[in-house]
Amino acid sequence: MATRASAGASLPPLDSEQLQRYARHLTLPQFGIEGQQKLAAARVLLIGAGGLGSPAALYLAAAGVGTIGIIDHDVVDISNLQRQVLHGTGALGAAKTESAAARIADLNPHVEVVQHRERISSANAREIISGYDIVVDGSDNFPTRYLVNDACVLTGTPLVYGSIYRFEGQLSLFVTPGGPCYRCLFAEPPAPELVPSCADAGVLGVLPGIVGSLQALEAIKWITGMGQGMAGRLLLFDALTLGFREIAIRRDPDCAVCGEHPTVTELIDYEAFCGVSSFGDAGVDQEVAATELARELDSDIAPMVLDVREQWEHDIARLDGSTLMPLGELPGRLAELPRDRSIVTLCHKGVRSARAAALLRRAGFSRVRSLAGGIDDWAATVEPGMKRY
Repeated sequence: MATRASAGASLPPLDSEQLQRYARHLTLPQFGIEGQQKLAAARVLLIGAGGLGSPAALYLAAAGVGTIGIIDHDVVDISNLQRQVLHGTGALGAAKTESAAARIADLNPHVEVVQHRERISSANAREIISGYDIVVDGSDNFPTRYLVNDACVLTGTPLVYGSIYRFEGQLSLFVTPGGPCYRCLFAEPPAPELVPSCADAGVLGVLPGIVGSLQALEAIKWITGMGQGMAGRLLLFDALTLGFREIAIRRDPDCAVCGEHPTVTELIDYEAFCGVSSFGDAGVDQEVAATELARELDSDIAPMVLDVREQWEHDIARLDGSTLMPLGELPGRLAELPRDRSIVTLCHKGVRSARAAALLRRAGFSRVRSLAGGIDDWAATVEPGMKRY
């Protein structure tokens, strides 16, 4: 397969140091010098430098991909280090793109790293993606997955899909000639209150290493034209049983973006499409600050505090008098909640509690707010002696 970088142009020569560095590639009969030159000419974009992006970045750089773009607006946090092996303790607080660039430069100085320290959005996705030969999606939320997929379809850029959840992973290759896209598999997003993040649900630290490495492998195979790609197949991995299985997937002729008569011809508001904006950007009247909640709890009209975290989190740190009702149980336990009393939902950092509050409002509870910043902000501003996690 000729990449955009190499199509119609001679492939870059390898110098003496590169011939030594990539010797184990050059001896592969399916790979050889031409395969290595194709990698050197290629431009790969990583969506995120987190759990999936970390191993993908390391192996793509070690393999000799000439240009690696990384788009990520976040900074390195200590909770990342359990799985995001691209970063180290010394990078805490640094931009993930900067940390990634430094690590890649040390691993392979022949690789150019392009830092996009910004959030990918409908405003910039097409322009950024159009500058690359293939995209490796390491995102962890549905709005970004749909956005990246649609931008890849509209620009004709292959997409290596990967996702992880607790002990399970998925992998596929989308937007290849005649092949399906992400929307062919998942035409509609799930309800937002049913979608926990990695922070909410947890993830085994080694799992993104496995799936992210497979993503790097798929990108390398596509660039070099080696082997059989995952187009038309969805790989499912179970870490607890070490089991792999495949599901065949086909391009949907009625797909909204890659079908015969597409209805999505421009990038849209993906947070609205996925329903995230209905709870993700709570207004000031739907949230309460920790200091304000502390004052209300000392008053004669104290609200009910509904803790929607899991039991193990509640055992680490909790507000006295709060009621524990994990988010997954909430839809089936609404009858246990008072409708004549103000309710404040609480979680770790405010994401699950916003979902819970939105669910309660849809169920007819009129006085519901979410604790902004969750119990983590409470510990930081109201109760400094409380354990944080």
